[in-house]
Amino acid sequence: MTWNEMQPLLSQACWDTLYMVGWSTLIAVAGGLPLGILLVLTDRGGLLQNVVAQKVIGQVVNIARSMPFIILMVALMGFTRWITGTTIGREAAIVPLAIGAVPFFARLVETAVREVDGGLVEAVQAMGGNTWTIVRKVLVPESLPSLIASTTTTVVALIGYSAMAGTVGAGGLGDIAIRYGYQRFETQLMWITVAILAVVISLIQFAGDYAARSLHRRDGRSGPAPRLRLLKADAAAGETA
Repeated sequence: MTWNEMQPLLSQACWDTLYMVGWSTLIAVAGGLPLGILLVLTDRGGLLQNVVAQKVIGQVVNIARSMPFIILMVALMGFTRWITGTTIGREAAIVPLAIGAVPFFARLVETAVREVDGGLVEAVQAMGGNTWTIVRKVLVPESLPSLIASTTTTVVALIGYSAMAGTVGAGGLGDIAIRYGYQRFETQLMWITVAILAVVISLIQFAGDYAARSLHRRDGRSGPAPRLRLLKADAAAGETA
């Protein structure tokens, strides 16, 4: 196969992969962020302590995380068809990708939020801040560098999952590697696909690491005391009431 024949295939496959991963990441963040925060809030000693609810949510997340992605795709075929009208193609692949990524991201969020300095939480509570205020003003901003790193990890994992989804006709670079590289013995095309995936993952990891380090440096310069003063100023202005 010549480059002129490979180029349109690779271009479309790259777009399909980015499309699947992009939408799946948005859904994973939208679902996993509140779920991860809820796991922290409902834990023993949390602001919304409810040990039973925390254990139930935790078990559901653990079960979803433990299921191999290829099995999850098969198990969700009926649900995928109900949502998208089909089980083939990039739109159909988004459903299992997102559902598989939500519990994965939720656990990463839980770990990131638990690292937040409890002194800041207590300070906002002392100023009369409610749970929503603490989440909005302390937990999310203070854990943002770790949340960005968690998002990067999730995106990289989703790229791998999307390649696996190519085995069931989801499209993307994984589909090209299977259909042409493996089934038609186009070894050159398969290795080009592998190289593209490696470059994309490296760029995403670099961007995520850079953003997380930049926020860490900024937080290191500001320190907890200036942030606490800002929270006090918000409280005086009535923003944390």
